[in-house]
Amino acid sequence: MSTVVVASILAALVGAGAGYAACLMACRRRGSAAEVEARRSAEEAAKRASEAVKQAELQAKADMLKWKEEFEQNTASRRKEVAAAEERIAQRELNLDRKVSMLDKKEHALDEKIKEVEAKSAEIEKDRAELQRLSSQARQKLQEVAGMSQEDARRELMVRVEKEVHGEMGAMIRRMQEQARETAERESRKIIVQAIQRFAAPLAGETMTSTVALPNDDMKGRIIGREGRNIRALEAATGVNVLIDDTPEAVVISGFDPVRREIARIALEGLIADGRIHPARIEEIVAKTQENMQETIRSAGEEAAYLSGVQGIEPELLRMVGRLKFRTSYTQNVLQHSIEVAHLMGVMAGELQLDVSLAKRIGLFHDIGKALDHEVEGSHAVIGADLLKKNGEAQVVVNAVAAHHEEVPQESLYATLAVAADAISSSRVGARSETTGIYVKRLEKLEAVANGFEGVEKSYAIQAGREVRVLVSPDRMDDNGAAVMARNISKKIETDLQYPGQIRVVVIREKRCVEYAK
Repeated sequence: MSTVVVASILAALVGAGAGYAACLMACRRRGSAAEVEARRSAEEAAKRASEAVKQAELQAKADMLKWKEEFEQNTASRRKEVAAAEERIAQRELNLDRKVSMLDKKEHALDEKIKEVEAKSAEIEKDRAELQRLSSQARQKLQEVAGMSQEDARRELMVRVEKEVHGEMGAMIRRMQEQARETAERESRKIIVQAIQRFAAPLAGETMTSTVALPNDDMKGRIIGREGRNIRALEAATGVNVLIDDTPEAVVISGFDPVRREIARIALEGLIADGRIHPARIEEIVAKTQENMQETIRSAGEEAAYLSGVQGIEPELLRMVGRLKFRTSYTQNVLQHSIEVAHLMGVMAGELQLDVSLAKRIGLFHDIGKALDHEVEGSHAVIGADLLKKNGEAQVVVNAVAAHHEEVPQESLYATLAVAADAISSSRVGARSETTGIYVKRLEKLEAVANGFEGVEKSYAIQAGREVRVLVSPDRMDDNGAAVMARNISKKIETDLQYPGQIRVVVIREKRCVEYAK
């Protein structure tokens, strides 16, 4: 068993040694071949490296030649540029030298001119002094010859010039008036006539009384009440006077306040319809009517705005416009007057190519101050303008309302239209009534204004105060002076008097020669 094992081990060892020897031999053969291959690769690499070095040297030499050529070209270009710049600089220096030389020459010439001017100025001053001396001598000799001083001559000359200018001014005024009459008066009349023709409102004078119809005469006793308690309660609650006379089936309510009078009328009609007439019921009906009056006023304002075609009115202004329904001016209802002025202004504004809606707005608001004039001090035009300004109305509206009685300067043509429309509405026949006393006073004031001018012999107010005829002395005034006087009288009337419409001033100058045959 051990022999076999030993033999096996020995056989394995021998096999291993033989294999190692075979491998060793094979490795040596491969090493020799690899060494030969390596030598051959090294020689080829050396050859390629030598060729690459040669190629690099040749490329470097070529690049050096190229760079040298480019450098020489750049250097030559730079040299040309430097030469050109030097040439330009030399030329500029030459030009500067020439300019300096010219400036020196001009400065020298200027110095010479200054010296000449100074010399001439001295000569002028000398001549001026001599001229003043000669003028003084001539003036003195002239005064000795004329026999008057310089001040006397100046005054006489001023008097002559004033006379000449006065005559020329009168002639100019007459020419301008004739030209104005040919154009402006014709056109203005046309516009005003068209406005009047296109709008014709009914006229009804307002009174200080209201009449309430009764179903029968027995109702008068019920209104009076036992011992007059009912009528006293009604008068105390409304602030009016209830007049019960022999007029059949009618009772008259009298009062200066139109609002109170209207409240009394409505309350009395309500009591008559209700049938229960006693002090408690009277106070209840009057209180209820007063509450409803605000709605009536607002409705009147809305109706007026609708009839006038005016939109976008503030509620406060609508209420003030409605209050005008219960205001009168010389028996003319102010609200109806305002609506009429609005329509008239709209027609005239349309003829003049102006804003018709703006003109109507001004016409409706022009007397709005009369709704507050008994509560606020001042004229109704200024009060109305302040009210409109507080409620955000445009400046053109505010100014037109304030200036429609010419209390403030007019800033637009709308103010002029407001003056014209207000005069048309208030001066139409039957629109307003005046007492005899007021009428006579106005005529007396017109004549007093005319008589206040120098040279007036007599003056007459005719045509219900629409015309003033002034007779002047022909010996104390010429035709030009008469034209000037007519204008001055008209301006004086515009300044001192208040009147509706317009007043015609006629100055008459005539010389009558009278002889008697005996």
